[in-house]
Amino acid sequence: MFLRTLLDRYIFAELLSPFSISLGALCFVMLTRELLRLVELLVSKGVGILAVLEVFAHLMPSFLVLTLPIAGIIASITAFGRLSFDKELVAMQTAGLSLMRLARPVLLFALLVFGLTLWLAQWGQPWSSINLKKVALNLLRDQLVLALERGTFNEPIPKMTIYVPDGTPEHPTAGIFISDERNDDEPRIIVAQQYEVFMDTAADQVALRLQHGVIHSRPNQSDQYEQASFASYDLKLSLNQSGYSATEERPTYAAIIAQLTESQWRDTGALRRLMEYYKDLAFPTASLVFCLLGVPVGIASKRSGRVGGFAVGVFVVILYYVLNVGCEFLVTTANLPPFAGAWAPNGLFALTTVVWFYVMSRR
Repeated sequence: MFLRTLLDRYIFAELLSPFSISLGALCFVMLTRELLRLVELLVSKGVGILAVLEVFAHLMPSFLVLTLPIAGIIASITAFGRLSFDKELVAMQTAGLSLMRLARPVLLFALLVFGLTLWLAQWGQPWSSINLKKVALNLLRDQLVLALERGTFNEPIPKMTIYVPDGTPEHPTAGIFISDERNDDEPRIIVAQQYEVFMDTAADQVALRLQHGVIHSRPNQSDQYEQASFASYDLKLSLNQSGYSATEERPTYAAIIAQLTESQWRDTGALRRLMEYYKDLAFPTASLVFCLLGVPVGIASKRSGRVGGFAVGVFVVILYYVLNVGCEFLVTTANLPPFAGAWAPNGLFALTTVVWFYVMSRR
C-alpha cells in the first residue's frame, strides 16, 4: 500500500490542491473559445441550456488529455517547492528519508494521472468525438427549428437567412422564404409553400424538405437569371457550414502502413498520421514523466511559490511541445522514424528526470 504512512498521505495531499486549481484554470482557458460560441447559442440563438451543457461534457475528454499532464507537473513542482521553501524537506531528509522515498507518493499520483490520461486518450476521446457529432447535429437542428420562428428574419448558419411569414389564428399563412448565399458564385432565393425539418445522420447533415416552390438564382454572369420550379427539394445544411466541425475519422494503423508502403514511405501526411498513432500512448506516458520531473524541479525552484510553480510547469510543457514540433519536422522530412519521433521527447525528459533526481539526492 503506497499511502500506508502519515508522511505519504501528507505529501499526497499536498499534491491535490495545486493539481485541482491548475487543472480547473487550464480547462477554463481551453474552454474559453468554445464558451463564447456556446454562450452566443444560448443567448442569441435560443438553444437550451441542457444542450449547451451536453456539448461541454463531450468536449471535456479532449481538453483533459491535454491539461492533465500539465496540471500534474505543476502540482509536483508546487508541492515540493513549498516543502523545500518551508524547510520541511530538510527535516525529512535529516530524519534519514531519501528523496526516492519521499517521491513514492508522487509515483502513485503520477500513475493515477497516467492511467486517467491513457483512458481518456484511448477510449474517452474517441467516444466523445463520435457522440459530439450527434450532439452537434441536434444543436444544428434546434437552431434551424428556432430559425423558423414566424415573422422574423433569422440566420441559422452563416450566409443563410430564413423567413416564415407571420399569421393569425383566423388567417394562418403558409410558406417559407430562404436567402442562400453559401455559394458566392450563385446566390439563390428559394420560396416554398410547405416545409419540414429532418436529419441525415449518415451524411452529418440537417435538411429542410421544401415542397411546391421556386428557386431563383443568378449565376456568375450578371446578365443571366434562372428560375426552377420543384415539387420537392431538400435543402441541406452540413456541420462544416454551421461552424460545428465534424471530427474527421482517423485511419487505422493498417491503412496508414498501406498508404506509406504504396508511397515508398514518402507520404508526409501518412508519416505524420503514423507519428500521431504512436503518440496515443506516448503522450499519456509523458504525464508520468512530468509528475516525477516536478519533484527535483520544485526543489530547485523552491522560491518560486505557487504562481512560479505554474510558470515553471508551463515552461517545461512548452519545451516538450517544441521538441515534439522538431521531431515532427524530422519525421516528415524522412530524417527520423515516426516511432522515434513520437517517443524521443519522452526519452529526453525521462533521462533528465533520472539525472536531476540523482543530483538532488546527492545534495
